[in-house]
Amino acid sequence: MRSNKALSKLNWCTECQEEVSIQFTLYLYSSALGVTQPTLHHLRMNDSDDSHSGVVVTIENAISTIRFNRIEKKNAITREMYLAMATALSEGDQNDSVRVHLFLGGYGVFSAGNDLGDFIGHDLTGAGLGNEVLSFLRALVTAEKSIVAAVDGPAIGIGTTLLMHCDYVLATPRSYFQTPFVDLGLVPEAGSSLVAPRLFGPQRAFSLLAMGQRWGAEEAMNAGLVNKIVDEQNIQSATLEVVAILAQKPQQALSTTRRLLRGDTAEILSRIEEEAGHFSRHLASEEAQAAISVFMNRG
Repeated sequence: MRSNKALSKLNWCTECQEEVSIQFTLYLYSSALGVTQPTLHHLRMNDSDDSHSGVVVTIENAISTIRFNRIEKKNAITREMYLAMATALSEGDQNDSVRVHLFLGGYGVFSAGNDLGDFIGHDLTGAGLGNEVLSFLRALVTAEKSIVAAVDGPAIGIGTTLLMHCDYVLATPRSYFQTPFVDLGLVPEAGSSLVAPRLFGPQRAFSLLAMGQRWGAEEAMNAGLVNKIVDEQNIQSATLEVVAILAQKPQQALSTTRRLLRGDTAEILSRIEEEAGHFSRHLASEEAQAAISVFMNRG
């Protein structure tokens, strides 16, 4: 669901702190853009904003914020949510007033990954991960504007792999990252089988994607998945500082720099398609059905 509400409606947590420490950065931001200076009250997580898709999208002060809003399901992502996120990225790239994409989860939980009930309830024959998922992944990989994510709590499956395509990731000390694809009889997605070895090295990528090992915030930062660890009380101010810095940069130079750093996206897009085919085949296997059944029926 897209909303033009002010970012003050995008509640992050119940209290905001350290506002004074980043006022100079915010001054540069507002002066450069000619917009109303944002405050820390613009970024909170526990708002009960109405969203039937499970995603809340707001555009304010040059920031397109995409927030998971399905806390009762630990922000497990449905096909409808994938479609909403794909649309948000595409429209944000086309909107001249937007300079930064920002992914947020909820207070104490980023995302539990794919909603398995939603996935097994659809016929995936010939569609791999499904058109909604693939549309989102393509939009994520080809996004023209900077992407920032702030993680507080578990980031599982796609909650971890989408971060590999972000330009800057902040996390709280209680955050952790895990991709239990193989444990569910499935395979990695989001181009992670190609991107992860490049980012972390093949051994670390194997521990994350094949062994399903859980990375804490420190390990994720040491591996290169996370840029900065910030405690829960200050994550909102740190996130606002990062997006403010990016938003006031010369955008054409920043966009070119991003493309040079990321290189040709064609190989990643091709790997996403290849992974999707394997994912579909494995999802239909007896092995995966048994593993998923155990997972969904666990106490």
